[in-house]
Amino acid sequence: MSARARRDAAEHAALPKFLSAAFYAGSSLLITVVNKTVLTSFRFPSYMCLGVGQMVATLLVLYAAKRSKTVQFPDLDRSILLKMFPLPLLYVGNHITGLASTKKLSLPMFTVLRKFTILMTMILEVYILRKTFPKRLVYSVVAIVLGAMVAASSDLAFDVEGYTFILLNDAFTAASGVYTKKKLDTEGLGKYGVLFYNALIIVIPTLLASAFTGDLHEAVTFEDWVKATFIFCFLMSCFMGFVLMYSIVLCSYYNSALTTTVVGAIKNVAVAYIGIFVGGDYLFSWTNFLGLSICMSGGLVYSYLAFNIKTSGNNTGAAQELKTPIAEDSTGKLSTI
Repeated sequence: MSARARRDAAEHAALPKFLSAAFYAGSSLLITVVNKTVLTSFRFPSYMCLGVGQMVATLLVLYAAKRSKTVQFPDLDRSILLKMFPLPLLYVGNHITGLASTKKLSLPMFTVLRKFTILMTMILEVYILRKTFPKRLVYSVVAIVLGAMVAASSDLAFDVEGYTFILLNDAFTAASGVYTKKKLDTEGLGKYGVLFYNALIIVIPTLLASAFTGDLHEAVTFEDWVKATFIFCFLMSCFMGFVLMYSIVLCSYYNSALTTTVVGAIKNVAVAYIGIFVGGDYLFSWTNFLGLSICMSGGLVYSYLAFNIKTSGNNTGAAQELKTPIAEDSTGKLSTI
């Protein structure tokens, strides 16, 4: 094969990776803003019910797509639950803690503390997927975490419950990303099957938990259901929940779990700085702003290294060279949320 043919083939292979990463970044940015509007601006009391709405939207869209033969995935059988485990547990934990932390924290602090997902993903890839990473990339992760700690140390709106939720969300996001990649590579469910059966398995337990805790009652009696603007934002959040979950699976399908995490963090660069000027819940301090800037700068350096150096692992296909245009678009997935 000629050098030009090899170059063309590489560019063709890189395009789906870049597009899936960009799609995930845009979806994650939009749903963060929409969820913040529903939970904070309208003061909707039930983040669990919002999560249920997002799961129901996922099931309806994918079921309709399968019936119309737009997409294909395996029919339900007894082996599905075993194949999916532990993804449903990780996804419901990711969903609930992500929505809860969005409600409790300002956008800048939410995005800063989400940076711990990068470190957690790297650790899980080492132990679960048997990958190793160059020291320069590890050092950049340390810089990101250091910046996050500086910013969080001076958070004038410190909320113990909010910080607990966001760190749990980081852990669930990291585990979900790594296991999603593992399931896509080994179980033969396909990206649509993983997405559909994840939502199917967790929607009923989440709804029951919402009813048991009183969360469902608060949602049903919420007074703004008569407002068209709230209904629109709620339905938009439900639909974007499906879009976000699909974009995560798609990005993990074409890229590594670590790449998906990187994309999520680069998106947060834009969200964090936008949140300083809009949203009304950011309390400014120079220490906080300095830590925020260090964290975001570390995210940019990390993304550059991640997309321009080679990572290797003991398993077949683990070593791959990450060279795509997304390097300049730094995003650090939460994640999800």
